[in-house]
Amino acid sequence: MKFSATREQVLGPLQAVIGVVERKQTMPVLANVLLSAKGNRLSVTGTDLEVELVASGEVSVAQPGEITVPGRKLLDIAKSLPSDATVTVAVEGEKVKVSAGRSRFTLSSLSASEFPVVESINATQTITLPQAELARLIAKTHFSMAQQDVRYYLNGTLLETDGKMLRAVATDGHRLAIAETALPGGGKGIQAQQVIVPRKGVLELQRILGSSGEVEIAIGTNHVRLQIGDIRFTSKLIDGKFPEYGRVIPTNPAKVVVVDREALRAALQRTAILSNEKYRGVRMSLLKNVVKLQAHNPEQEEAQDEVEIDYSGDEMEIGFNVTYLLDALSAVDTETVEIGLTDANSSCLIRAPGTTASRYVVMPMRL
Repeated sequence: MKFSATREQVLGPLQAVIGVVERKQTMPVLANVLLSAKGNRLSVTGTDLEVELVASGEVSVAQPGEITVPGRKLLDIAKSLPSDATVTVAVEGEKVKVSAGRSRFTLSSLSASEFPVVESINATQTITLPQAELARLIAKTHFSMAQQDVRYYLNGTLLETDGKMLRAVATDGHRLAIAETALPGGGKGIQAQQVIVPRKGVLELQRILGSSGEVEIAIGTNHVRLQIGDIRFTSKLIDGKFPEYGRVIPTNPAKVVVVDREALRAALQRTAILSNEKYRGVRMSLLKNVVKLQAHNPEQEEAQDEVEIDYSGDEMEIGFNVTYLLDALSAVDTETVEIGLTDANSSCLIRAPGTTASRYVVMPMRL
Protein backbone atom coordinates (compact mmCIF):
# COMPACT_ATOMS: atom_id res chain seq x y z
CA MET A 1 0.00 0.00 0.00
CA LYS A 2 1.23 3.48 -0.86
CA PHE A 3 -0.56 6.82 -1.03
CA SER A 4 0.24 10.51 -0.82
CA ALA A 5 -1.95 13.37 0.35
CA THR A 6 -1.89 16.82 1.90
CA ARG A 7 -1.56 17.07 5.69
CA GLU A 8 -5.23 18.11 5.97
CA GLN A 9 -6.43 15.09 3.92
CA VAL A 10 -4.73 12.78 6.42
CA LEU A 11 -5.48 14.79 9.57
CA GLY A 12 -9.24 15.23 8.93
CA PRO A 13 -10.22 11.52 8.89
CA LEU A 14 -7.83 10.73 11.78
CA GLN A 15 -9.35 13.42 14.00
CA ALA A 16 -12.84 12.18 13.14
CA VAL A 17 -12.20 8.62 14.37
CA ILE A 18 -9.63 9.09 17.16
CA GLY A 19 -12.33 9.46 19.86
CA VAL A 20 -12.91 5.69 19.92
CA VAL A 21 -9.24 4.68 19.70
CA GLU A 22 -8.13 3.81 23.23
CA ARG A 23 -4.52 4.03 24.34
CA LYS A 24 -4.70 1.15 26.84
CA GLN A 25 -6.28 -1.87 25.28
CA THR A 26 -6.75 -5.53 26.09
CA MET A 27 -6.35 -6.17 22.34
CA PRO A 28 -3.29 -4.36 20.90
CA VAL A 29 -5.00 -3.94 17.50
CA LEU A 30 -7.66 -1.66 19.08
CA ALA A 31 -4.98 1.00 19.70
CA ASN A 32 -4.49 1.05 15.92
CA VAL A 33 -6.49 2.58 13.08
CA LEU A 34 -7.19 0.67 9.89
CA LEU A 35 -5.95 2.52 6.79
CA SER A 36 -7.51 1.33 3.54
CA ALA A 37 -6.45 2.94 0.24
CA LYS A 38 -8.16 2.16 -3.05
CA GLY A 39 -9.59 4.04 -6.03
CA ASN A 40 -8.00 7.35 -4.93
CA ARG A 41 -9.83 7.25 -1.60
CA LEU A 42 -8.46 6.67 1.88
CA SER A 43 -10.72 5.32 4.60
CA VAL A 44 -9.61 5.41 8.24
CA THR A 45 -11.39 3.13 10.74
CA GLY A 46 -11.23 3.24 14.55
CA THR A 47 -13.15 1.03 16.98
CA ASP A 48 -13.44 0.11 20.67
CA LEU A 49 -15.71 -2.90 19.87
CA GLU A 50 -18.76 -0.88 20.97
CA VAL A 51 -18.53 2.10 18.61
CA GLU A 52 -16.91 2.05 15.16
CA LEU A 53 -16.07 5.18 13.17
CA VAL A 54 -15.02 5.21 9.50
CA ALA A 55 -13.92 8.49 7.89
CA SER A 56 -12.92 8.74 4.25
CA GLY A 57 -11.44 11.31 1.92
CA GLU A 58 -9.67 11.72 -1.42
CA VAL A 59 -5.95 10.97 -1.70
CA SER A 60 -3.57 9.96 -4.49
CA VAL A 61 -3.21 6.16 -4.34
CA ALA A 62 -0.06 4.71 -5.97
CA GLN A 63 -0.62 1.17 -4.67
CA PRO A 64 -3.93 0.03 -3.14
CA GLY A 65 -4.00 -2.00 0.07
CA GLU A 66 -4.80 -1.90 3.77
CA ILE A 67 -2.85 -1.96 7.03
CA THR A 68 -3.28 -0.96 10.68
CA VAL A 69 -0.96 1.53 12.45
CA PRO A 70 -0.93 3.10 15.94
CA GLY A 71 -3.71 5.70 15.82
CA ARG A 72 -2.52 8.28 18.36
CA LYS A 73 1.06 8.25 17.02
CA LEU A 74 -0.07 8.79 13.41
CA LEU A 75 -2.35 11.61 14.56
CA ASP A 76 0.48 13.27 16.52
CA ILE A 77 2.77 12.99 13.49
CA ALA A 78 0.16 14.55 11.19
CA LYS A 79 -0.50 17.36 13.68
CA SER A 80 3.22 18.17 14.01
CA LEU A 81 3.82 18.60 10.26
CA PRO A 82 3.72 22.01 8.53
CA SER A 83 0.25 22.89 7.22
CA ASP A 84 1.38 22.84 3.56
CA ALA A 85 3.17 19.47 3.83
CA THR A 86 2.57 16.60 1.43
CA VAL A 87 2.51 13.28 3.29
CA THR A 88 3.45 9.93 1.77
CA VAL A 89 2.51 6.71 3.56
CA ALA A 90 3.96 3.41 2.34
CA VAL A 91 4.08 -0.16 3.65
CA GLU A 92 7.57 -1.62 3.67
CA GLY A 93 7.68 -5.16 5.04
CA GLU A 94 6.12 -5.13 8.52
CA LYS A 95 6.65 -1.39 9.00
CA VAL A 96 4.83 1.67 7.69
CA LYS A 97 6.97 4.59 6.50
CA VAL A 98 5.53 8.10 6.77
CA SER A 99 7.47 10.85 5.02
CA ALA A 100 6.88 14.58 4.52
CA GLY A 101 9.57 17.01 3.32
CA ARG A 102 12.71 16.13 5.27
CA SER A 103 10.82 14.26 8.02
CA ARG A 104 10.80 10.44 8.11
CA PHE A 105 8.85 8.21 10.51
CA THR A 106 8.79 4.41 10.70
CA LEU A 107 5.76 2.95 12.51
CA SER A 108 5.01 -0.60 13.61
CA SER A 109 1.95 -2.22 12.04
CA LEU A 110 -0.45 -5.12 12.49
CA SER A 111 -2.23 -7.00 9.72
CA ALA A 112 -5.57 -5.60 8.55
CA SER A 113 -7.07 -9.09 8.91
CA GLU A 114 -6.73 -8.78 12.72
CA PHE A 115 -8.82 -5.60 12.83
CA PRO A 116 -12.46 -6.16 13.90
CA VAL A 117 -14.93 -4.42 11.55
CA VAL A 118 -18.73 -4.39 11.46
CA GLU A 119 -19.69 -5.41 7.93
CA SER A 120 -23.47 -5.38 7.54
CA ILE A 121 -25.95 -4.38 10.26
CA ASN A 122 -29.04 -5.94 8.57
CA ALA A 123 -30.94 -2.66 8.67
CA THR A 124 -34.69 -3.01 9.18
CA GLN A 125 -35.42 0.64 8.37
CA THR A 126 -33.66 3.90 7.48
CA ILE A 127 -34.60 7.39 8.65
CA THR A 128 -33.22 10.55 7.02
CA LEU A 129 -33.37 13.92 8.78
CA PRO A 130 -31.32 17.14 9.05
CA GLN A 131 -28.09 16.78 11.07
CA ALA A 132 -28.98 19.89 13.08
CA GLU A 133 -32.20 18.24 14.34
CA LEU A 134 -30.49 15.07 15.55
CA ALA A 135 -27.73 17.19 17.11
CA ARG A 136 -30.43 19.19 18.94
CA LEU A 137 -32.12 16.03 20.26
CA ILE A 138 -28.82 14.77 21.68
CA ALA A 139 -27.73 18.15 23.08
CA LYS A 140 -31.06 18.53 24.89
CA THR A 141 -30.99 15.10 26.55
CA HIS A 142 -27.47 13.60 26.83
CA PHE A 143 -26.72 15.06 30.30
CA SER A 144 -29.51 12.96 31.86
CA MET A 145 -27.96 9.61 30.89
CA ALA A 146 -26.81 7.42 33.78
CA GLN A 147 -23.13 6.61 34.26
CA GLN A 148 -22.17 3.01 35.10
CA ASP A 149 -25.59 2.27 36.57
CA VAL A 150 -26.34 -1.39 37.34
CA ARG A 151 -29.53 -0.84 35.35
CA TYR A 152 -27.43 -1.01 32.18
CA TYR A 153 -30.31 0.13 29.94
CA LEU A 154 -30.09 3.60 31.57
CA ASN A 155 -26.44 4.05 30.48
CA GLY A 156 -27.51 5.41 27.11
CA THR A 157 -30.18 7.34 25.23
CA LEU A 158 -33.42 5.93 23.88
CA LEU A 159 -34.10 6.83 20.25
CA GLU A 160 -37.74 6.20 19.50
CA THR A 161 -40.00 6.78 16.55
CA ASP A 162 -43.77 6.39 16.51
CA GLY A 163 -43.90 6.86 12.74
CA LYS A 164 -44.35 10.64 12.83
CA MET A 165 -41.86 11.92 15.44
CA LEU A 166 -38.29 11.02 16.38
CA ARG A 167 -37.73 11.21 20.13
CA ALA A 168 -34.61 11.09 22.30
CA VAL A 169 -35.10 10.17 25.98
CA ALA A 170 -32.47 9.88 28.72
CA THR A 171 -32.87 9.22 32.44
CA ASP A 172 -30.69 8.22 35.38
CA GLY A 173 -33.61 7.42 37.68
CA HIS A 174 -33.55 10.84 39.39
CA ARG A 175 -34.32 13.02 36.38
CA LEU A 176 -35.48 12.60 32.81
CA ALA A 177 -34.95 14.58 29.61
CA ILE A 178 -37.06 14.17 26.48
CA ALA A 179 -36.74 15.99 23.15
CA GLU A 180 -38.59 15.35 19.92
CA THR A 181 -38.72 16.45 16.30
CA ALA A 182 -41.16 15.80 13.47
CA LEU A 183 -39.86 13.41 10.80
CA PRO A 184 -39.51 14.89 7.28
CA GLY A 185 -42.44 14.11 5.00
CA GLY A 186 -44.62 13.16 7.97
CA GLY A 187 -42.53 10.02 8.52
CA LYS A 188 -44.13 8.22 5.58
CA GLY A 189 -43.24 4.51 5.61
CA ILE A 190 -41.46 4.70 8.99
CA GLN A 191 -42.45 2.02 11.50
CA ALA A 192 -42.61 2.49 15.28
CA GLN A 193 -39.32 1.38 16.85
CA GLN A 194 -37.21 1.83 20.00
CA VAL A 195 -33.43 1.45 20.31
CA ILE A 196 -31.01 2.33 23.13
CA VAL A 197 -27.69 3.85 21.97
CA PRO A 198 -24.91 3.44 24.60
CA ARG A 199 -23.43 6.47 26.35
CA LYS A 200 -20.09 6.30 24.49
CA GLY A 201 -21.89 6.28 21.15
CA VAL A 202 -24.12 9.22 22.09
CA LEU A 203 -21.12 11.34 23.16
CA GLU A 204 -19.24 10.52 19.93
CA LEU A 205 -22.31 11.45 17.88
CA GLN A 206 -22.52 14.75 19.70
CA ARG A 207 -18.92 15.42 18.68
CA ILE A 208 -19.26 14.62 14.97
CA LEU A 209 -22.77 15.88 14.11
CA GLY A 210 -22.74 19.20 12.26
CA SER A 211 -25.32 21.92 11.75
CA SER A 212 -25.83 21.50 8.00
CA GLY A 213 -26.61 18.59 5.68
CA GLU A 214 -28.59 15.42 6.22
CA VAL A 215 -27.94 12.36 8.36
CA GLU A 216 -29.10 8.86 7.46
CA ILE A 217 -29.95 6.58 10.40
CA ALA A 218 -30.04 2.85 9.59
CA ILE A 219 -31.43 0.73 12.43
CA GLY A 220 -30.46 -2.94 12.55
CA THR A 221 -31.20 -5.71 15.03
CA ASN A 222 -28.05 -5.18 17.16
CA HIS A 223 -26.51 -2.03 15.67
CA VAL A 224 -27.38 1.49 14.55
CA ARG A 225 -25.44 3.06 11.68
CA LEU A 226 -25.36 6.74 10.71
CA GLN A 227 -23.87 8.29 7.59
CA ILE A 228 -22.78 11.85 8.36
CA GLY A 229 -21.09 13.30 5.26
CA ASP A 230 -17.79 11.39 4.87
CA ILE A 231 -18.06 9.81 8.32
CA ARG A 232 -19.83 6.51 8.99
CA PHE A 233 -20.77 5.86 12.62
CA THR A 234 -21.76 2.38 13.82
CA SER A 235 -22.67 1.53 17.40
CA LYS A 236 -23.85 -1.57 19.20
CA LEU A 237 -27.27 -1.19 20.78
CA ILE A 238 -27.98 -1.86 24.46
CA ASP A 239 -30.04 -5.01 24.69
CA GLY A 240 -32.65 -4.13 27.30
CA LYS A 241 -36.07 -2.60 27.88
CA PHE A 242 -36.14 1.14 28.53
CA PRO A 243 -38.53 2.19 31.33
CA GLU A 244 -42.03 3.39 30.38
CA TYR A 245 -40.99 7.01 30.68
CA GLY A 246 -44.43 8.41 29.80
CA ARG A 247 -45.70 7.46 33.24
CA VAL A 248 -43.28 9.76 35.07
CA ILE A 249 -43.94 12.90 33.02
CA PRO A 250 -46.43 15.04 35.01
CA THR A 251 -49.58 15.84 33.05
CA ASN A 252 -51.18 19.23 33.75
CA PRO A 253 -49.34 20.10 37.00
CA ALA A 254 -51.57 22.07 39.39
CA LYS A 255 -49.02 24.82 40.16
CA VAL A 256 -47.29 26.57 37.26
CA VAL A 257 -44.40 28.97 37.83
CA VAL A 258 -43.09 31.21 35.03
CA VAL A 259 -39.69 32.72 35.74
CA ASP A 260 -36.80 34.45 33.97
CA ARG A 261 -34.48 31.55 33.13
CA GLU A 262 -31.19 33.39 33.58
CA ALA A 263 -32.24 35.01 36.87
CA LEU A 264 -33.23 31.64 38.37
CA ARG A 265 -30.11 29.93 37.02
CA ALA A 266 -27.79 32.57 38.51
CA ALA A 267 -29.60 32.46 41.88
CA LEU A 268 -29.39 28.64 42.00
CA GLN A 269 -25.67 28.75 41.19
CA ARG A 270 -25.09 31.25 44.01
CA THR A 271 -27.14 29.24 46.50
CA ALA A 272 -25.44 25.97 45.49
CA ILE A 273 -22.06 27.26 46.73
CA LEU A 274 -23.11 26.45 50.30
CA SER A 275 -25.10 23.29 49.59
CA ASN A 276 -24.01 19.85 50.81
CA GLU A 277 -21.25 18.80 48.39
CA LYS A 278 -22.51 15.22 48.27
CA TYR A 279 -26.29 15.67 48.00
CA ARG A 280 -26.43 19.18 46.45
CA GLY A 281 -29.84 19.90 47.97
CA VAL A 282 -31.60 23.28 47.61
CA ARG A 283 -34.96 24.14 49.20
CA MET A 284 -37.43 26.16 47.12
CA SER A 285 -40.23 28.01 48.92
CA LEU A 286 -42.98 29.24 46.59
CA LEU A 287 -44.78 32.40 47.70
CA LYS A 288 -46.93 34.81 45.73
CA ASN A 289 -44.75 36.10 42.85
CA VAL A 290 -41.49 35.18 44.58
CA VAL A 291 -39.45 32.01 45.12
CA LYS A 292 -37.07 31.76 48.08
CA LEU A 293 -34.02 29.55 47.64
CA GLN A 294 -32.14 28.13 50.61
CA ALA A 295 -29.18 25.78 51.02
CA HIS A 296 -27.02 24.70 53.93
CA ASN A 297 -24.18 22.27 54.55
CA PRO A 298 -22.77 20.15 57.41
CA GLU A 299 -20.58 23.11 58.51
CA GLN A 300 -23.87 24.91 59.29
CA GLU A 301 -23.23 27.56 56.67
CA GLU A 302 -26.28 28.87 54.85
CA ALA A 303 -27.16 30.62 51.59
CA GLN A 304 -30.45 32.36 50.79
CA ASP A 305 -31.68 34.03 47.64
CA GLU A 306 -34.94 35.29 46.15
CA VAL A 307 -36.17 35.48 42.57
CA GLU A 308 -39.28 37.20 41.23
CA ILE A 309 -41.68 34.79 39.53
CA ASP A 310 -45.11 34.79 37.96
CA TYR A 311 -47.08 32.63 40.41
CA SER A 312 -50.34 33.07 42.31
CA GLY A 313 -51.03 29.52 43.58
CA ASP A 314 -50.77 28.05 47.09
CA GLU A 315 -47.59 28.40 49.07
CA MET A 316 -45.38 25.29 49.12
CA GLU A 317 -41.87 24.06 49.92
CA ILE A 318 -39.94 21.51 47.86
CA GLY A 319 -36.33 20.31 47.71
CA PHE A 320 -34.26 19.46 44.63
CA ASN A 321 -30.76 18.44 43.66
CA VAL A 322 -29.49 21.78 42.34
CA THR A 323 -27.29 20.17 39.64
CA TYR A 324 -30.34 18.56 38.02
CA LEU A 325 -32.22 21.87 37.98
CA LEU A 326 -29.24 23.75 36.51
CA ASP A 327 -28.74 21.14 33.76
CA ALA A 328 -32.40 21.40 32.75
CA LEU A 329 -32.40 25.22 32.82
CA SER A 330 -29.23 25.30 30.67
CA ALA A 331 -30.95 23.14 28.06
CA VAL A 332 -33.94 25.50 27.67
CA ASP A 333 -33.35 28.14 24.96
CA THR A 334 -36.03 30.69 25.80
CA GLU A 335 -35.74 33.76 28.08
CA THR A 336 -38.47 32.50 30.39
CA VAL A 337 -39.03 28.98 31.65
CA GLU A 338 -42.15 27.23 32.91
CA ILE A 339 -41.93 24.98 35.98
CA GLY A 340 -44.93 22.76 36.72
CA LEU A 341 -45.36 21.45 40.29
CA THR A 342 -47.95 19.26 42.00
CA ASP A 343 -46.84 18.86 45.62
CA ALA A 344 -43.68 18.49 47.72
CA ASN A 345 -43.40 14.75 46.98
CA SER A 346 -43.99 14.84 43.21
CA SER A 347 -41.65 15.49 40.29
CA CYS A 348 -41.52 18.89 38.62
CA LEU A 349 -41.78 19.50 34.88
CA ILE A 350 -39.47 22.10 33.33
CA ARG A 351 -39.96 23.36 29.78
CA ALA A 352 -40.04 26.42 27.55
CA PRO A 353 -43.51 28.04 27.78
CA GLY A 354 -46.00 26.77 25.23
CA THR A 355 -43.89 24.00 23.69
CA THR A 356 -43.29 20.28 24.20
CA ALA A 357 -40.25 20.03 21.86
CA SER A 358 -38.11 19.38 24.92
CA ARG A 359 -39.20 18.66 28.50
CA TYR A 360 -37.35 17.90 31.73
CA VAL A 361 -38.59 16.00 34.76
CA VAL A 362 -36.73 16.31 38.09
CA MET A 363 -37.61 14.23 41.14
CA PRO A 364 -37.76 16.05 44.48
CA MET A 365 -35.51 15.23 47.41
CA ARG A 366 -36.20 15.30 51.14
CA LEU A 367 -34.19 17.96 52.94
